[in-house]
Amino acid sequence: MSCKPELLKTVPLFSLLDDDEIAVLASQVDLKTYVARQRIYKAGDVGLAYVTVTGKVRVTTIDEDHQEVVVDEPGSGEFFGFASMLEQTPHQTNATALEESVCLEISRDDIQTLMIRKPDAGMDLLTTLAHQYHASHQLVRLRSTRNPNEIIEQEETFGEGVADSVARFGGSWTFIITFAAVLIVYTTANVLLDHKAWDPYPFILLNLFLSMLAAIQAPVIMMSQNRQDTKDRVRSELDFEVNRRAELEIQGLSRKMHLLDERIDDLSDLLRGKAVPTEAGAD
Repeated sequence: MSCKPELLKTVPLFSLLDDDEIAVLASQVDLKTYVARQRIYKAGDVGLAYVTVTGKVRVTTIDEDHQEVVVDEPGSGEFFGFASMLEQTPHQTNATALEESVCLEISRDDIQTLMIRKPDAGMDLLTTLAHQYHASHQLVRLRSTRNPNEIIEQEETFGEGVADSVARFGGSWTFIITFAAVLIVYTTANVLLDHKAWDPYPFILLNLFLSMLAAIQAPVIMMSQNRQDTKDRVRSELDFEVNRRAELEIQGLSRKMHLLDERIDDLSDLLRGKAVPTEAGAD
């Protein structure tokens, strides 16, 4: 069905075009109506672009884990499928009408005709298409798996790195054995030197050094423990995001199973309706 120029003026994608450009485009594009749950295109179909005039569409893809991912849900005035249309490659996503929707179907030839007749319209279309490019980047950021250790290390200061190193060394057998050896050598030397010892029994100087070491080591270890608490908090937040996505995917699967059950019931009713007249005729 042909499209009226007044209808194109209400679409944000073409809002920057003038009346002549709108008229040229209206003569090229087609207007199509889809009922609820009707598939508009599937992955692998010829790359045509669409603009939602009324209704709402869901655009999905399948990730490496074979899970359905909602890429976008374009509503009135929004577009989808333009990348495949411009590249003349098959669609990499699936598009389904969530409700009764009216969409503009646009081909590469339609855009090319517009560019030939109205070259200035190209920059206007590129400006509005940048929105979809940014939306894709946002999707990648939301879907990417983040390593909590990498996030913490990116914000790590020099002092925090030293604190981690001190805590790591202070809690090792290397430190315990080395420290015990130093204490044994220190006390033995002072005992053997007797009156010439620089720190005779009860080793007051040694006690001073040990007190100073404990006073410094304790807050450094606490600083490292605080960083560990921060790592645990980041891990819990990332786990929550993963669990939330898993819950949404489970809900989506449950919704599809419910729709499938309804379709099976409808099919059963249809088969029963056809079977009854046949049995009556046989009688």
